Amino acid sequence: MPGAVIIGAGPGIGRSVARRFAKEGLRVALVSRTGGTLGLEGALAYRADSANEDELRAALDAAAGELGTPDVVVYNAAIIRRDSPAEASARVQLDAWAVNVVGALVTAAHVAPAMATRGGGTFIVTGGMPEPKAGYVSLSLGKAGVRTLVALLDEEYGPSGVHAASVTVAGPVGPGTDFDPDDIAEHYWRLHTQPRERWEREVLHDGTT
Repeated sequence: MPGAVIIGAGPGIGRSVARRFAKEGLRVALVSRTGGTLGLEGALAYRADSANEDELRAALDAAAGELGTPDVVVYNAAIIRRDSPAEASARVQLDAWAVNVVGALVTAAHVAPAMATRGGGTFIVTGGMPEPKAGYVSLSLGKAGVRTLVALLDEEYGPSGVHAASVTVAGPVGPGTDFDPDDIAEHYWRLHTQPRERWEREVLHDGTT
């Protein structure tokens, strides 16, 4: 049965994306630091800190044991905090980079080769910060890194049928707002179902689309 794995599965975008894929008949595996199901009936749940490579790889292996090679993997984990250039410290930046970028790279390294061998799959990263902001240094750097990572994955695995893309969310997520997570989740489903000749590498949700 087709499967979707969501890393960084929280009560906002993660839950909405999981519900959207489940609605289409995909089994859903949720990976988070709490290991909860978010109230989604039939969802598989695994506990892992996305900054911990061993935990993350073990959770992905456990999900693959249930689902097989997933049809779609969504990396939605992020550290979101205010920090300015004057406040930058190596430890804080490295901790944020580990979640915002390295976790996405580890996830891709773990699942994309199997997708490529099969001849297809989708890898989507939740992006943000379409323009860098000095009040969000670590997040701005991280989302720029994610954008580059998607380009690299497309170069490496796109020819084998793996669609790498990001959904850039340009505002604070909240139900009933222009950044409603259910509306944002539609982008993930559309990317997953795009025919190869119309693949997009980045979709921007700016509250008007």
